[in-house]
Amino acid sequence: MDLVALQNGLDNISFAVLFITMLVYWGGAAFPQIPYLNALGTAGMAVANLCIAALLGARWIEAGYFPLSNLYESLFFLTWGITTVHLIAENMSRSRLVGVATAPVAMAITAFAALTLPSEMQGSAPLVPALKSNWLMMHVSVMMLSYSALMVGSLLAIAFLVVTRGQNIELHGSSVGTGGFRTPAYKLQKAGEDIAPQVAAFEGNNNTGNTAVLERLTVEPATAAVLSPQRLNLAETLDNISYRVIGLGFPLLTIGIIAGAVWANEAWGSYWSWDPKETWALITWLVFAAYLHARITKGWQGRKPALLAGAGFVVVWICYLGVNILGKGLHSYGWFF
Repeated sequence: MDLVALQNGLDNISFAVLFITMLVYWGGAAFPQIPYLNALGTAGMAVANLCIAALLGARWIEAGYFPLSNLYESLFFLTWGITTVHLIAENMSRSRLVGVATAPVAMAITAFAALTLPSEMQGSAPLVPALKSNWLMMHVSVMMLSYSALMVGSLLAIAFLVVTRGQNIELHGSSVGTGGFRTPAYKLQKAGEDIAPQVAAFEGNNNTGNTAVLERLTVEPATAAVLSPQRLNLAETLDNISYRVIGLGFPLLTIGIIAGAVWANEAWGSYWSWDPKETWALITWLVFAAYLHARITKGWQGRKPALLAGAGFVVVWICYLGVNILGKGLHSYGWFF
């Protein structure tokens, strides 16, 4: 069978499978009493993942280079990454809402690549000289995987906001919840927990006293909205899995940026040129660094970090696609310009 015809068939099959999978996940959310819908949705994501992997493999064989040189290839690689991270996150959370959030995005990306892009942008072409490097696989693939993980984590954070209706709620998951604080020993403490031993130890070890810290320790828990046990459990799951997935994507983004800097020095003679893509990659890194910093050192949990992650979802799309549409730079070749 001709490889081009195989690719055309696989991209359409991937779109059809993801569309059906999206409907299955939405049906499972609307009718939770039907148990097999969740398993059917997971199977659909796995089938789409394999179809896209086969498409990229056929593309690799046909073109003779790793398929990440143009928009069509990168969109399908992004979708493959999203479906892969989805399967990991769903296995961790056992929640149907993971697919409710991720399946529409994966389907939309596939539809754009397979049905919207003109045929001349879908075809493979010889690499431009700047892309003829082993760094193409190292840098671009890691960046795309980081985008996939950060997008899935951000989507789960947005799902958290939908489940909680944007309310300020008290969580009791793996991180410190609303109203949390740190003791003088720099230990994370949840709002409402007994802090008398910490206060006594602090007073015994600090004769001069520290009024500001003592006042912080004795503060009352923040007013929080009350959710049903089922909704609260779902919210805690989404918050926790979102945190873990973003924690996976952030080091990948860091490695990708470092690899890109090394490649830039090799290709252009400079590690950093403040190209639009480089600038927005740095902005993306700073947004998610702030998210992780707030969660790890400040004990943020719930609404505030979810809002920050939701903003990060927009920033990732600007970094990935927006700068290629709105501004021309060193990274423009092989995409829109």
